[in-house]
Amino acid sequence: MLKKIVCVAIPGMAPFEFGVICEVFGIDRSAHGGPVFDFHVVTAVPGALRTKIGFDIVVRDDLSAAADADLIAIPAYEAGTEIHPDVLRVVREAEARGAWVLSVCSGAFILGAAGILDGRRSTTHWMYADALAEAYPNTTVDPDVLFVDDDHVVTGAGTAAGIDAALHVVRRELGAAAANVIARRMVVPPQRDGGQSQFIQAPIPEQRSDSFATITDWMLRSLDQDLTVDQLARRALMSPRTFARRFRAELGTTPTAWLNRQRLIMAQQLLEETDETLDLIAVQTGFGAASVMRHHFVRSLQTTPTAYRRTFGRRRSVPDRGAPVAVADYGVVARKTSPEPANVSVPSSGVM
Repeated sequence: MLKKIVCVAIPGMAPFEFGVICEVFGIDRSAHGGPVFDFHVVTAVPGALRTKIGFDIVVRDDLSAAADADLIAIPAYEAGTEIHPDVLRVVREAEARGAWVLSVCSGAFILGAAGILDGRRSTTHWMYADALAEAYPNTTVDPDVLFVDDDHVVTGAGTAAGIDAALHVVRRELGAAAANVIARRMVVPPQRDGGQSQFIQAPIPEQRSDSFATITDWMLRSLDQDLTVDQLARRALMSPRTFARRFRAELGTTPTAWLNRQRLIMAQQLLEETDETLDLIAVQTGFGAASVMRHHFVRSLQTTPTAYRRTFGRRRSVPDRGAPVAVADYGVVARKTSPEPANVSVPSSGVM
């Protein structure tokens, strides 16, 4: 069970990535039905610690609190920062005892320096993927994903991808409901395209204005129906061509692709929280047949509905921390749709 979380503060760390860890794990959300973690911020040398932006934070706790942590989180940090050997020791010991280890952005270089990426898949900010692969050739670096979970070692890509990675850990350990509460309180996108492990119970349409809010809300309530562009256009009081063009401009994808994504999210929910048959879930989500639903799962999530239920279903037991799980086998758990802006500089040493 995920209870004690330790974030290791690093000199030169990036405040945003540090804040992501604090936001996901450090806030009491019990009033909204969410989890409460025993959260600690520690550092190798307690006292004032200079961040990458130039201001200081004071960290009073040393690394001793990490000895029994269920998760060790490492934020991004500035190029050229010398990493205290005790930080590497804490990371190695956590991995050895089967605890979760999570890095955000360039924090992956600390995991590499600790030796726990050897033989594993990993990722980091797309700008630094080559440097990570060169510095640590025994890890397989995928620059095109938001995060990778390989046997409880989770590496997140740049900046906001740390949210995806952290929510993935929450969901793996505490289930969809806990992750949903955190995601909703943070007002983050319901699910990234291609994502396998993030989950929002009732998808919120992603759009840049309110012009399509009414029609997308109705689409979400009508996923079990055979919805065509012509039918949607009539409901929106537009011609099919205008509707399709404006829909793509507002939501960044076609009406059909958007519907399939929402159906997939709903199918994930039903597979997690019910014992309904695959055929019934396919009908309820608008896929029509289990074979069609399976096709979309394999294409988008690189797994089948049966395997997904086996991993994330409500009757699953807590995974053996010493054994790989399905998500780790898939490697890619959430794909980027476009490069993210750079937020740190590429150092000559290859460490960011």
